Amino acid sequence: MAPGTSTRTNHRRRRNAVVAGAVVAALLAGSGVAWAIAAKGSEASEGSDSASTAVEGPLVVPAHATGKDGTVITYGRADAPNTVSVHEDMRCPFCEKFETALGPTLTAMADQGKLKIEFRMAAFLDKNLGGKGSKTALAALGAALNESPQKFKQYHDVLYRAQPEKETTDTYGSTANLLELANKVDGLRTPAFNKAVKEGTYLPWAQKVADAFYEGDVTGTPTVEVNGTKIGVIGQDREAIAVADFTAQVDAALKK
Repeated sequence: MAPGTSTRTNHRRRRNAVVAGAVVAALLAGSGVAWAIAAKGSEASEGSDSASTAVEGPLVVPAHATGKDGTVITYGRADAPNTVSVHEDMRCPFCEKFETALGPTLTAMADQGKLKIEFRMAAFLDKNLGGKGSKTALAALGAALNESPQKFKQYHDVLYRAQPEKETTDTYGSTANLLELANKVDGLRTPAFNKAVKEGTYLPWAQKVADAFYEGDVTGTPTVEVNGTKIGVIGQDREAIAVADFTAQVDAALKK
């Protein structure tokens, strides 16, 4: 496992016992870092996000959603020659480190047409840490995506900048808080956006997106892949790597 990830895999080296089929959180003593632990292979029946937090209501897929069943959010030109897949959970502290330090560089590359970013979001930290903020924030991001991919990206960045210091603090479980933060994105607070966030219009979609996270071989967040090649974004010190090192890794994986 890469250092500095929130992960859903078995970590038997960190714990002597793992509850099969369950997702638990291990708070590393003195570090304040949440490690999400799951028994891989039984998520769909017992360990998935849907097991304890089923979402009712019709499935409404936001406009501009991409990928299988609309579970991917794409930022950048559709015909960009390269694809960077970013796997994140909105409550993941390491995702915040990645986005704060390296997100602007990746966004600039997308804006230049070098690549497109495919966000593949998870919500397993709700179950690990308690609360509903990962999924509620993801549903609010769906409302932003329904406005435009640009609004999604701006709101996504706002939410990471506002992430609480303690990952157990579930501020994103409050739609009132999510709406307040949306004021920081010019033009986002449309009547349609407000209604969708308040009524949880995209919660079933958020559930579907979160479930799709388990279909691949990604075991933790953040995970970043350039044209299918995983690159490291968090160093041994559990901080984001230097921008120059990140850029070098991305450039090396780009199609020539």
